Amino acid sequence: QVQLVESGGGLVQPGGSLRLSCAGSGFTMDYHAIGWFRQAPGLEREAVACINTGDTHAYYVASTEGRFTVSRGNAKNAVYLQMNSLKPDDTAVYYCAADSVKFYCGTSWVDASDFSYWGQGTQVTVSS
Repeated sequence: QVQLVESGGGLVQPGGSLRLSCAGSGFTMDYHAIGWFRQAPGLEREAVACINTGDTHAYYVASTEGRFTVSRGNAKNAVYLQMNSLKPDDTAVYYCAADSVKFYCGTSWVDASDFSYWGQGTQVTVSS
């Protein structure tokens, strides 16, 4: 069965860095688009980034582009989200996501409904 597990969250100061990991099992992770989303209390889940099958291209929303980088591990069993220059507004639970038939991010990757497999989330708190 498909399983996604996020890790690497924690408490960091503004301007700090954190690297999140998304480990997949039960499917060939390299063949699927992997999305990153986040959700803060009282707010809707929002898209953060997406990486295509293999390592052909990655996409970011305006609020994270230039600060966040999504990549695939050399072993191709995990996807990472490197977060730099963190701001308090980045505080949220971060989720990775995949779908059985989604191989490319396409034009709808910012829509959470495009993904059916989700991890349990990892808390990121940016505070001084």
